Parts: sequence; structure tokens; C-alpha cells
Amino acid sequence: MRSFFQRKGRVVLVVLLIVVAGTSIKAYSDKDKYFEIAKNLDIFAAFYRELNTYYVDDLPPEKLMHKGIDAMLEETDPYTDFIPEENLDELKFMATGKYGGVGVSVNTDSGRTVITDIYEGSPMHKAGARPGDIIVSLDGKKAQGMDQDEISHLLKGVPGTPLEMVLKNPVTGEETAKKILREEINVRPVSYAGMTGNDIGYIRMTQFTENSGEAVQKSFEDLKKDHPGMKGMILDLRGNPGGLLDEAVLVANIFVDKNKLIVSTKGKVKNWDRDYRTEDAAVDARIPLVVLTNRSSASASEIVAGAVQDLDRGVIVGQRSFGKGLVQTTRPLPYNAKLKVTTAKYYTPSGRCIQAIDYSHRSEEGEAEIVPDSMRRAFTTAAGRKVKDGGGIEPDDVVDPTLLSQVAVTLIRKLYIFDYATQYYYQHPSIAAAGKFSLSEDDFSDFMHYLDGRNYSYKTRSEEALESFQNTARKEKYYDAVAKEFDALQQKMKHDKKQDLLKNKVEIKHLLEEEIVNRYYLQRGRIEKSLTTDNEVNEAVAVLHQPDRYQKLLQ
Repeated sequence: MRSFFQRKGRVVLVVLLIVVAGTSIKAYSDKDKYFEIAKNLDIFAAFYRELNTYYVDDLPPEKLMHKGIDAMLEETDPYTDFIPEENLDELKFMATGKYGGVGVSVNTDSGRTVITDIYEGSPMHKAGARPGDIIVSLDGKKAQGMDQDEISHLLKGVPGTPLEMVLKNPVTGEETAKKILREEINVRPVSYAGMTGNDIGYIRMTQFTENSGEAVQKSFEDLKKDHPGMKGMILDLRGNPGGLLDEAVLVANIFVDKNKLIVSTKGKVKNWDRDYRTEDAAVDARIPLVVLTNRSSASASEIVAGAVQDLDRGVIVGQRSFGKGLVQTTRPLPYNAKLKVTTAKYYTPSGRCIQAIDYSHRSEEGEAEIVPDSMRRAFTTAAGRKVKDGGGIEPDDVVDPTLLSQVAVTLIRKLYIFDYATQYYYQHPSIAAAGKFSLSEDDFSDFMHYLDGRNYSYKTRSEEALESFQNTARKEKYYDAVAKEFDALQQKMKHDKKQDLLKNKVEIKHLLEEEIVNRYYLQRGRIEKSLTTDNEVNEAVAVLHQPDRYQKLLQ
């Protein structure tokens, strides 16, 4: 018995020695690391001092240092960034959705700067400006020749400061001088809330900024109050780049009951690791729910979609999300600068991290790589469904994205749809309600006449593929043997622009209707009109109208 305790004591002693040795190794490793940092900082400072003193030409210190910072940032992920004092407004906007300005979006080319969208209730809206108006000058400076950044800089500014502007009517050419006071523009996180049909609610969320959880909750409660027969809810997170993690938890809490894990964060600083749970009772934990995602749904959007999926609270419809499973924190730097640094990865309730690109392990060329499907691990939802990490949120019901035809893309890019909508607005004092407006056959014929003589040449995807084949065949010296057949095929595929307009008439008509509605009802009207032809929304409505199918997707 005594020998057992003696042996046991030796075992304990050995374990203690190993633990102490491990601690010593770690301490030594940390000490060694900090020595290397201090050493290289000294070398960097001395190098810059000598270079600045003896180099033949003057070196701008700010530019040189920023290049050094940019080189360091290349070793990190794209979300870790240095933010100088002059760019803090951008950081504030990402967190709050607020900025100082006049509330417009513009499009600038070599010939003109045209107002494309006006924020409802903004100074420009109050001043009577309309989409399609042309900006002639800003504070006495001619807008023609300025690039988009210059125009944007002049439009923004401290709330309360004046902006003198000259606008030109796009139809009459009449110029009007306006003096506008900039205000704090608060871009609402809910761009639209309404009903699709009689019984399905719809909320589109554009970003996760301060108080966005509260805004979504109010929109949902208002819809329930105004439509007591509501049978389902669609939360549209398509194109939503994310934002504040806390707000994502609050949005999830609207539909998920109290004390449910929504997301966990884990990083190098273990004291910062945290589980985020719902703190309040859900507004409605039972209403059938669909969340829409696409390739541009990222970050906080994926936290909400991931929680809804992992807790089997609703169905995800659309396309796979972006795959950003990283958390950023801002740290103060001297002279009011900031470091936005990735400090953790986040994990959905099932334990998966949906980060799609691995920045910690790079190729020999130094490029970060997408996590391959073979390396993605399986996890299970609360009900036992399989879900995977490493590649965003995969929908429960996949809907292929809608791709515009080449002719439609060209008409948008050249602003022909935009300009026709402006012309239509000045010819028609009023139109039907946004959701009910429709162009007549005569209107579409008029649009085709409007395009007469205008250049909207383009290559179809088939022509691009044929041209690629021709280039490859020439390189490989096969082209001469198939030249006749190639020419014959090229002639057969040669597109007729008017025929392309007719072939894609439905698509072009929808685009025209949305742009025209924007002239009368602004962004809210555009969204309302778009819902009538939105494939993902229509699929979501179909799922919510079929309880058996909805439940099957959750099994």
C-alpha cells in the first residue's frame, strides 16, 4: 500500500513537472515573440530615420508609413483595416447607418451627373428634387468632369451646413438654383415592410446597424396588428452585408424564444470568448418563417440565417450565403485613428463556423483559398438535420438566381431604361399604385421607338463563347480547317437587336416598370413593385402556403 502511494506521488510529481515545464515553454515562447517584435520595431524606426535623413529626395512620411501599414495588412484578412481620422465617418456609418448629407444617390459619366435615387424625407426630397434631375454645379463648381468620389464628397458634410446647387430639368432643360441644408441622414435598416398577397408578411432588411433589431421588431408587430390573419413571414436578407453582432441576436430573438443560443465567438483572447443567447420572450415563436439569402448575404445576416436553420425555427430559401464567419473589433490608435481587427470566429448554435475562405493557411503564392467541399464538416440541427461548415449558409430550398439578358444589362448600363422612365414621368402626371402599375403594349412599343437610332450594341453570351472558341482555335492552329463552318455558325447566331427586345420583352418590361414607379413612389415603391415578379419571394410564399412542404423541409 505504501509503495502504491510512493508510486502515485512520483506520478503526480512527474505530471506537475510536465505542467510546469509546459508553462515555462509557453512563457519562454511569448517572451521570445515579444523580443522579436521589439527588435524589429527598433530596426524599422532606425531604417526609416536613416532613409529619411540620407535619401537624395524628400520622402512624404504619411504616404511611406501608410504603405508600410498596407503591406502588413496584406498578411491578414480583408476585414482587418487601418482607418485614419479622416475616414472615421465611414466607420460610423457602418455602425449607425447615419451620415451627414442631402440624401441622394448619383450616377456620373463624362457628360452629366444625374440623380438616380432620393431618400424619402431627406433635404433633397424636401427641396423638390426628383430622380432624373441633372446636377449642373455644387457650391459654384461645375459638376461636369468631376468623378463620382468628388461629387459624393461635396454632397456629404456636417449636418446644418449649406450646399448651393444648380439642377437642370432633364426634359425642359430649365435650370434651378437651390440652397439646401445638410442633415443627418439615417438610412433605415428596414427598407420595406408590407404584405405579399393577403396573408404573408414581408420585411426587407438592408443592414445591421444600431437599433435595427428594434426596427425589425416594430415592423413585424405592426404587420401582425394590421393583418391579424397573417399566416407566415418572410425576412429578406438578400444583399445584406451584415453589421453589428448584437443586433443580429436581437433580430433572431423576435422569432426565437428566451435563453436560446444564437451565436458563439472564439478567438485568441480567451477572456473575450462569449455565448450570445436570446434574453427576452419571442414576439412570435410559432409563425412559419422563411429567411431569404443570396451570395451577398454576409456576417450578421448569416448569424440570423444560421440560428434560424440550426434551431429549426424556419426555412432558408435562395442561394448559399457569402461565408463570412469572422468578428471584427475596433481598437483606438494615436491621433484619433482606429484599427479594425478580426479578433474571433463566430459559431452558429450547431457549433459550425461558416467562414468560406481560410486566411490562416495560404497557398505557396500567398493566396488565401476557399475551403474545399471535401474539407467541410457535418453538424446537426436541433432536429437532427445535417448542415455543413466552411461555406456559408446553404438554403433548405435552393432557388437559382435570376440572370438578366445581355440586352437588358446593356439598356441599364447605358441608362436608356433610366432615361425613358424620366421621360415617362414628365408625360404622365400620375400612375396606379406601385404594386398595381403596369406598362401597356403601346407603352412598350413607344420604348422601342425611343431606342431607334440609339447605340445599344452588345455581345450575347453565345457570341462571347464563339469568340473565345475562335481565339483558342487560332492559337492551336485548327481555325483554318473549320473557318467556313465557323462563319456559317456566326451568321446564324448573329442577333437582331429588335428581336432580342421582343424575346426579352417580359424582363425588360419589369425593369421599366420598377424604374418608372421609382419616379413616383421612390425606393419603397420600387421594392413593392419588384415583389410581384421576384422568383425567390414567390417560392417563399409557395412554401409558406403549403404547411406539409414547410414541415418536410424542416425534417
